[in-house]
Formats: sequence, C-alpha cells, structure tokens
Amino acid sequence: MADEHGYVYDLLRKIGLTDFGARTGEFLLVRPLKIVLVVVIAMIASRLAVRTIRRAIVSFKARTPLGGTNARAEQRASTLADVFASLARSAIWGVTTLVVLDILGINLAPLIAGAGIAGIAIGFGAQALVRDVISGLFVLLEDQYGVGDIVTIGDSSGTVEDITLRMTRLRGADGTVWFVPNGEVRRVGNSSMEWSRVAVDVLVAHGTDLGAAQSEVMAAAADFAGTPEWANVVLDLPEMWGVQAIEEKGVRLRLLVRTAPRQQYVVARELRSRLAERLTSAGFAGPGTDQVLVSAGALDLTSPPPPART
Repeated sequence: MADEHGYVYDLLRKIGLTDFGARTGEFLLVRPLKIVLVVVIAMIASRLAVRTIRRAIVSFKARTPLGGTNARAEQRASTLADVFASLARSAIWGVTTLVVLDILGINLAPLIAGAGIAGIAIGFGAQALVRDVISGLFVLLEDQYGVGDIVTIGDSSGTVEDITLRMTRLRGADGTVWFVPNGEVRRVGNSSMEWSRVAVDVLVAHGTDLGAAQSEVMAAAADFAGTPEWANVVLDLPEMWGVQAIEEKGVRLRLLVRTAPRQQYVVARELRSRLAERLTSAGFAGPGTDQVLVSAGALDLTSPPPPART
C-alpha cells in the first residue's frame, strides 16, 4: 500500500517519533487545519451565494413588468431570496460535511448508501410534502396571491394571513382560520390583485324617470369619487351600466366602481349610504316606499358591460 502520509509525518519520524507518534502528530496538526480551511471556504462560498442570489432576484424583479416597487413586490422578492438562499446554504454545508468526514478518515460509502436508501423511503412517504413545497414555490414565483389578498381557494375564502412553502393560511370573514396545503391549490380566485371592483344596485319604483334616476346616481357617485378622502381609493369614474333587471317590485339600476385592492367593501358601504340619501332627497322612491333601496349587486362575469357612450 502506497504511503499516504505527507511532510509532517516524515518530519516527525526524522526527529525520532515512532510511527504511532508520527501518525498521531499528523492527525492532531494537519487534519484540524484542513477542516478549518474547508469550513472557512464553505463560509465564504455561502455568503457569496446568498449575496449573488439576492442581487439576481432584485435584478429580475426590476426587469419584470409587474414587479414594480410596491411593498407587495418587495415582500415577494424578499421571500424568494430567503427560500433560494436557504437552499444554497443547505447544499454548501451538506457538501462541506461530507468533505470533513472524509478528512477525518470516515468511510463515506456505507453512509452514502444508507442515506440513499433512507432518502428513497422518505421520498415515498413524503410525496405530499414535496408536492406542497414545489407548489408553494410556484405560488411565490408566479405571484398568484400575497399576504393581505382576499382569495377563494377551493371551498375556502378569506384574507391571506401567511404563506409558507408548505401551506397557506386564510382567515374567513367570521374569523375562521383555514389552513390550505399548497399542493391542494388547483384554482385560485384573487379579488384584490392590482385592483378590485364592486357593483351597487339601486331599486326604484315602476314609473320612475329612469334617465333622471341614472343621472342622479352618476352625479352622486362622481361627487363621492371626487372627495379628497376617497380620491386615492376610487381609481376611475364610476360606470353606470343602466337597467340591470325589471322585477316585480321595481326596476334595478346598476353602478360599477373600480377601487384600490381590498377597498371594494368599504367603498360599497359608503357609496350605498350616500346614494340612498341623495336619491331620497331628490324625490325618487323605491317600490312601495319613499325610501330608495340600495344593495350590493352580484357581478355577472358572463354579461359584457354596456358600450361606452360617446
């Protein structure tokens, strides 16, 4: 067998140490230095990898049209950077551990074989977990939803409170918290991405001058949208879609408003209150009453909007 010892072993032998003493000296002097050197290199590589990943993600976000500079984009970029940085650190330190064990003279073949068998067993048992993690990564990469968004995932609806690689946590309007594994996310409805929209219905009595009623509704909505406290919440001038339905009780008029994300409900409540007061003061009546009925309208996505007036 070829001599695997180096200069330190030969030096210790020449100064009179036995083979055992020279081997021990080499083990105590050379191997710790090698281990320290490997660990230092791993630390430097880990820091460089994390810094490179963070810079790459920031650069990618800046080149993405929907990236923007808002808090949502910053949060998503930070989350992705943390995920990829963690993966890079795990890979680097995993390799470092194997190198250190090899320096210590431990036979890695049985260890790697055992780890491979254990990995296969764990892989079969953790397929759902792996699916959840991969799906969660794509949720973050594609920005399907973020913390604070109002979403519907399967049979669960609510506000997103937290997103991890494995699970999404929703809180319903009644306070119920739903934990949805990311691997089960097949279809997501996000009602607060980029902007939201709300429909407000006005029910007036039969025989009402519909043109005058619509003009009054639009005037009230325009005044509402122009107030300073609501100017940044209402994104566009409200749209009057006109007669939505003719019912036994009366004629239903529909108004649509485009709002900032997650602001559709507070806008609808305020606008319904103002419309009811404005139309009642103007002398318009509801079915069988002097009070005009204003309610939330269900958006029919299969019905196209009316043509724009010129």
